[in-house]
Amino acid sequence: MPIPGNLLSSTTETIDPNTSGWTPKLNCTIGLGVGGRTGGGGCLSVRSVAAGEMQARTVSSYPVVAGTTYYAFSDTAGQVPERIGIRWLNSAGGEVAITWSLTTMAASSGWHRVSVAGAAPAGATQAQVLLSSTETAGSISHFWENIYLGLPIRTTGNLFGFNTESSEIDATGWAAVVNATVSRQVPVINWAVDNYLAGGQALAVTAVAAGNASVLAVDRPTVTPGTEYLAYAYLQPPVLTSQAWIELRFYDAAGNQIAAQRSTLAPPATTGMYRQRASMVAPSNAATCSVAAGLDSASAGQVLRLETVVVTVAPKVQAGSLLPYADASLEQGIAGWTVTSGVATIARTTPWGLSAFDGAYALAASSATATASTLRSAKVSGITAGLNYRAQVIAHSAAGSWSSVRTRIRWFDAANVDLGSSTGTAYTLPGSSWYALPSDAVAPAGATQAAVEVVGTASATSSVLHLDQIAVWEVLPQTAVAAHDSDGYITLTLRELLVDDLISVYRVGPDGMRTLVRGASGLIDQQLITSDLMVIEDHEAPFGVPVYYRIEMYSSPGVSAGSRTSTAVTLNLDDINTVWLKDPGNPQRSCKVVVQQAPDWTRPIDQASYVIRGRRNKVTHSGNRQGLEGGLAIWTRSDAERAALHLLLNSGNTLLWQAVPGMGVDDMYVSVGEVPEARVGKLAQEQWRAWTLPLTEADMPVTTAVNGSGGRTCQDIVAEFDTCADLLAVYGTSEDLLLDRRTG
Repeated sequence: MPIPGNLLSSTTETIDPNTSGWTPKLNCTIGLGVGGRTGGGGCLSVRSVAAGEMQARTVSSYPVVAGTTYYAFSDTAGQVPERIGIRWLNSAGGEVAITWSLTTMAASSGWHRVSVAGAAPAGATQAQVLLSSTETAGSISHFWENIYLGLPIRTTGNLFGFNTESSEIDATGWAAVVNATVSRQVPVINWAVDNYLAGGQALAVTAVAAGNASVLAVDRPTVTPGTEYLAYAYLQPPVLTSQAWIELRFYDAAGNQIAAQRSTLAPPATTGMYRQRASMVAPSNAATCSVAAGLDSASAGQVLRLETVVVTVAPKVQAGSLLPYADASLEQGIAGWTVTSGVATIARTTPWGLSAFDGAYALAASSATATASTLRSAKVSGITAGLNYRAQVIAHSAAGSWSSVRTRIRWFDAANVDLGSSTGTAYTLPGSSWYALPSDAVAPAGATQAAVEVVGTASATSSVLHLDQIAVWEVLPQTAVAAHDSDGYITLTLRELLVDDLISVYRVGPDGMRTLVRGASGLIDQQLITSDLMVIEDHEAPFGVPVYYRIEMYSSPGVSAGSRTSTAVTLNLDDINTVWLKDPGNPQRSCKVVVQQAPDWTRPIDQASYVIRGRRNKVTHSGNRQGLEGGLAIWTRSDAERAALHLLLNSGNTLLWQAVPGMGVDDMYVSVGEVPEARVGKLAQEQWRAWTLPLTEADMPVTTAVNGSGGRTCQDIVAEFDTCADLLAVYGTSEDLLLDRRTG
């Protein structure tokens, strides 16, 4: 798939099927290479004419706005180090300036990433991508592919801005704290081809002298007390024995540090880039936060590199789980887990990535004897007596054997009095795979807190059990529907989905006909499940008739993994004199208008008649009779309704017209022609308008996806823009802001 937001065409990005998007600029020829990383297998081969620097550039120039930051990256391979640049051009095509990346620290014949970012200078209206390497002789090829030019790509939900997250512009987002200097470097890193968040330039923390060294992000984004936050970054330690760490810090309104949570990397056998996580609940007096990173007991000159630094609201490993991230994913230690009985000892697994179902670590319970031990999580609040809760752990046997692993819930009242545990559910682990071990229980009278307990019975000495992705949550319906009559849509909520499976969602009408429901990636037909919770707004559900939803899951394309159905629900339109006009891809533009007169339909047909000598009757050749055409006469009753209808019609997209049953028309997808707008009276202040919408029946759009914010929140805006005035130059409307549709 093309890189989202790329200004370059697919051919220019992937060099498939040809090199038409590129041209030599200096001391080179270009050709189509093989062994590329993207689907087509092609790549750009830039071959030197003579020893010295060679450059290739994009054939096209792409529009930019002066003062706006742009980002370019590419995957590359060759015999010498390389760099990438953005060439800024004026309206006449003249060169204004070039923003170059740093040069890669070493040569590599394996694919690795280079990148650059910078603000378009004054006078720049266009940009090109430059690819550069300095070869030692003629006829040497350097290879490039997976090339991007566009606005910065940052982690949605990150409280930090782009430059603090990536250090692609400069290192000003960071400051030395102890015994360190801050700079940028371009190490040779082979990122996944679709990891668009990772760039080439990394933050480098260099120890000035032997001892501890650390740096701190300059940004101080605001936080909400009582909310759990997660900080993470890729860390590249200098040697295997390094004590590299990341730390989430909180500050009060006066800027004083009031709390911190450190998470130390347990590096595996090679000194690559490893994602390390730290989480903590913001204290009651917290106002802002930041992230620190460093090395303990470093040698002089040792370098710690950071990439993709993020601080965000901590996710839930299971939707609705009450357990903190630290206790659920075990990324920074054993958190609140304890051994309440038995001989088992507990620790975080080591090294990084040795054993994990979520993140990079798990909880390791080691039993020296063939006996039972009970492990308990920290207590969590939010329990309501009489409601059903589910505890679940993901477990696997890492050594020895376990005859039984029981999951249960222990209850406590507000005074921390132990109210006993649920019976729980016991499981056997037949092998070393990961298994989900759930158990349900109803909270007893007086319960306000709970803890997850795991009772593991080892059946051999020196047995080890690993636990991860632990959760406890109120059990809500797996499938729920709700009609929103005033807004004209139905909400379908799906819980306890299996991440990485596929899903199809159908709306089933009274006649049994099934119609695929539209989502953010188009019609939901064997789409990848990325979360255990999915909330779908069906803006194309009919009015006045009961419908239900059928959900089909697949373990792989075409391989069924189960299905479920919802209860029936009816969407109502109370006023029979009104109809809905909707844009399937932009439901926020939907309008409800008053009908003046329904269309008088015609059904055109292509025909040709011929008079045949000697025959009484003409011979007529006909095509298929076409769909309905007619004029829908409506009123808008206010300036707001009029503006909303204009917004709906502006795009020229195929619309959905919906009326209540009994009006003689079914729900219909239509194209709208030239629209006259007339006043209903001579008084200038009269807000009513009369419209005639020329409708042509159309097919249901099958490739259209529902636009949305893609997870962006107000925090993402705050992280990128200093003032509201800055938004005015970037977004034309509030809808553009919602959809991150930037001018230029």
